[in-house]
Amino acid sequence: MLSKATIKDIQSLQHKKFRNESNLFTAEGPKVVDELLTVGNFDCEQVFATAKWKGWQDENLLATIGEKVQLIEDFELEKIASYTTPNQVVALFKIPKFLSIKAEKNSLTILLDSIQDPGNLGTIIRTADWFGIKNIICSDNTVDQFNSKVVQSTMASLGRVNVGYTNLEKWVEENHYVPLFAAVLNGKSIASRAPIKEGVLMIGNEANGLSQGLIEKADEQITIPRLGGAESLNAAVATSIFLYELTKR
Repeated sequence: MLSKATIKDIQSLQHKKFRNESNLFTAEGPKVVDELLTVGNFDCEQVFATAKWKGWQDENLLATIGEKVQLIEDFELEKIASYTTPNQVVALFKIPKFLSIKAEKNSLTILLDSIQDPGNLGTIIRTADWFGIKNIICSDNTVDQFNSKVVQSTMASLGRVNVGYTNLEKWVEENHYVPLFAAVLNGKSIASRAPIKEGVLMIGNEANGLSQGLIEKADEQITIPRLGGAESLNAAVATSIFLYELTKR
C-alpha cells in the first residue's frame, strides 16, 4: 500500500520546481517505461506497477530492476498517474546532469526557440529520433523536456535524443561553424533546395516564430510553400516536413 507521503511526492513531480528539487521525472505506460528501461540512458529510481505489467516483463530486465519494482493495485495507480486512464505502470527516473550540446560536423542539429506546447516538443523529439538526429538545443523558456506530457509524446525517443537548454543567441555564435537555416514564412522554398549534410535547423515559437535576432544570424531563410489559406503550420508538423526535405536522398 502506498503511503500518503509517497503519493504526494509522486504527484508533485508534475511540476518543474519539484522535478528539479528531487532530480526525478515520471514516465507512464508499458510502451514508454519499457523502452526507457531497455535503452538505459536514464537511471531508474523506482517502478510502481500492477501484477499484469510485471507478468509481461522479460526475466533479464526484471533481474536488473527487481528490487526497484513495487507492486500496487489499480486504484493506487490512478492516484499517482497524470492520465485519467493509467496503464499498468508509473516509473521514476533520475534527471541526468546537463551536458553541453555542440553542433556536429556532417550532422543536423535542431534548435527550438520558445516552444511552449508539451505535445509539440515531444513530437519534435520523436521526429528527430525517426530521422536519426541526435541533438536538440532549446531556449531556456522552452517547455521542460521532462514534463510528463513531453515524456509521453516522445514515446521513449527521449532516451535516444540529447536535449539541452541555453541562451540561443550565444549558442549560435559559438556554433556557427555549420550553416544556420531559419524556418520562416517567407523564405526560400524548401522544395527547391538540395538536401544538406550538416547544419542547424532553427524552429520558432508556435505563435511568433523565430526571434529576429536568430533570423538575422541565419545563413539561409527557408519556408514550406503554402498552397492554401492557413496562416501557419503547427511547429511539430513543420519540423517534420523540413527534416524530410533536408535529409532526403
